[in-house]
Amino acid sequence: MQRSPINLSVFPAGPGGGNPCPIVLDASGMDAQDMRALAAAHGHESGFVLPPENPISADFRFRFFVPEHEMEMCGHATLGAAWLLRSRGQALGAAIRIETLSGPVRALFAADGSVEITQPPGRVEPVTDVGAVLAALGMAEAELSPAAAVLNASTSRVKTLVPLADLARLHALRPDPALVRAACEAIGSTGLYPYAAGQGGAVHARQFPRNSGYPEDAATGIAAAALFYGLCAPKAGLIVRQGEAMGRPSEIRVRCDPEGPGCRLGGHVEVVF
Repeated sequence: MQRSPINLSVFPAGPGGGNPCPIVLDASGMDAQDMRALAAAHGHESGFVLPPENPISADFRFRFFVPEHEMEMCGHATLGAAWLLRSRGQALGAAIRIETLSGPVRALFAADGSVEITQPPGRVEPVTDVGAVLAALGMAEAELSPAAAVLNASTSRVKTLVPLADLARLHALRPDPALVRAACEAIGSTGLYPYAAGQGGAVHARQFPRNSGYPEDAATGIAAAALFYGLCAPKAGLIVRQGEAMGRPSEIRVRCDPEGPGCRLGGHVEVVF
C-alpha cells in the first residue's frame, strides 16, 4: 500500500503557478479520518484513488478532502489524479470512468498527453439579495459589472459568481473569511467566485471558499465550470485565469463536451519535486 502522496500542481500557467494537489494513488485501507488528516497536514485539497464500488460502471473511485471536510467533487484533484494514473501506466485506453460523490465523471486522454474531465450541464439561478456577498468581499454595489448579475451556478458544487466591472479591483479584494462563510451559508453556496473580463477574451477570477480551511484557491475547476454556464456556455469555450493575486498564476479551460450534454475541463498538470 502506497499512502505517501505524490504532489502535483494543477492548472499552472507560469512559474510557481497552479493549485497544489497531493494525490494518493492507492488509498485502499485509508478511512475518512486518515484522508482528512493527510489533507490537513498538507493544507490543500487532496485526492485519493480507490477501487470502484461498481466495477461494471466505473474503473476507479475518487475521494476528495480539504483540511475541514470531505468534498463531493474537486475538479483539479480529478484532473491531476487522472493525469497521474495515465503517466504511471495505470489508466489505459482513451478514457476512464470515475465514481465520485457528486456522480460519474469521465477523464479523456488525448494523443498529445493532455487530459480533460467531464462535468454535467450547469444549473444557474440569480442571487436576489447580494448585500451579504458584497459585505464579505468589501465591495460596493456600484463596483459590480452592469452587464451581468450575481448568480449561484453549479455543475456539482454551488459557486456564487460575482461580476466586477474592473480587473484591478478584482485583484485588490481582501475579503473577510468569517463574512464569506456567513454569506455562503445564507445563500447556499460553497464559495464566492468574483470575476472580471481580461485581455484576449480571457476571464480572470478568484475563489474564496466557504469553509475549506484556507482563505483562497489558486485554481478551481468546478468554479470555472460554473462560470462557463453563468456566461451561457460560450461556443468558443472559456479561458479562466486564476491565482494571480496569490502569486500562483493558473489557467483553466472549459468547453462544451462534443460527446455529451455537459462540458469538459482541461489544463496543464505537473509533478512538484
